[in-house]
Amino acid sequence: MPFPARPIRIERVIARLNIGGPARHTILLTRHHRDMGFVSELVAGRESPGEGNMLWLAAQNGVEPVIIPALGRELSPLRDPAVLFALYRRFRRLRPDVVHTHTAKAGAVGRMAAWLARVPVRIHTFHGHVFSGYFSPAKTRFFIELEKRLARISTRIIVLGQRQQAEILGLGIGRLEQYVQVPLGLDLSAFLRAGEHAGELRSELGIPEDAPLVAIVARLVPIKNHDVFLRAAALVSEQLPDARFLIVGDGPEKARLEALAEQMGLREQILFLGFRDDLPRIYADCDATALSSNNEGMPVALIESLAAATPAVATDVGETRAVISDGKSGFVVPPSDPGALAGALLELLGSRERAREMGLAGRSHVYPRFSIERLASDLAGLYTSLLQEKGMR
Repeated sequence: MPFPARPIRIERVIARLNIGGPARHTILLTRHHRDMGFVSELVAGRESPGEGNMLWLAAQNGVEPVIIPALGRELSPLRDPAVLFALYRRFRRLRPDVVHTHTAKAGAVGRMAAWLARVPVRIHTFHGHVFSGYFSPAKTRFFIELEKRLARISTRIIVLGQRQQAEILGLGIGRLEQYVQVPLGLDLSAFLRAGEHAGELRSELGIPEDAPLVAIVARLVPIKNHDVFLRAAALVSEQLPDARFLIVGDGPEKARLEALAEQMGLREQILFLGFRDDLPRIYADCDATALSSNNEGMPVALIESLAAATPAVATDVGETRAVISDGKSGFVVPPSDPGALAGALLELLGSRERAREMGLAGRSHVYPRFSIERLASDLAGLYTSLLQEKGMR
């Protein structure tokens, strides 16, 4: 059937726009594809009570998400048929050419609705995955089996890199020819100019210019394993008593982590800053950043840190090695190993000149490789090629 004389219509579906990389990714893609001439819309659920959201970023980019509240909750046999039907009706009415889903819940109901509505191209992106460290073994097996079935109605499965592809394909999800590796893309312009803010954060927080400063930017949730960061901070403090550590982010673990820092005698060294929307100012004054996660996709915080020319130390999970060139722009260490994390941080903090050189090497590595412009172009090419394969113009 010939393609109608109209722009390609993309419906992008995400469970919720909670603070984090997937929400940022989908908002920016929605705007950039609209600017490229597509009809590009974003559908999302509501966040859980106490979760922050990134609606401010959507507003900044002129994106007005279509909200289906129950889409944001966990899978539920009682509520999800209504969500599935709402998406099905929307797709039947709007006749999109592409439905592109993000995150597990949206990937499930979104792809099923698109298949039922006979949407020609159905794509799902794994930003990370929930097959390790999130749920009980029984629930994890359920999600793996569900993804196997969803793969059968997917045109393509997008992963962020080779390691993630091997992990997910190794679970029997989909076929090799369905997979496409598409690294993240972000608006890095503010981070490339981070040096303009040098000294501002230290002045705000009363941290001396010569005090070593390390930040972790991550949601305060168990999978990020801030306990390892705190234990590494304690080890670093034994060698560098004037070092300070920033915990940037919010979440359900905050009270417990504050209590743990107090118990460990780190009250003076650790500052909990909560959620911040001025990350370039934070990176500008840090000597290094860290990430202690047990599981990741492609960590946004690492990309942004290196774009700001701040070297990073992170655990060897997900696509961390695609972002950090180990020994050149930072260090990659084993998960759940405070000693290794502390040792790598001490190596960076031992020479500001070397840290600066590594940070600049990191900037050269991540930009423009992880720019939003590159990502939007990659996906636009994928959408059009898949539609052409189906005989559509």
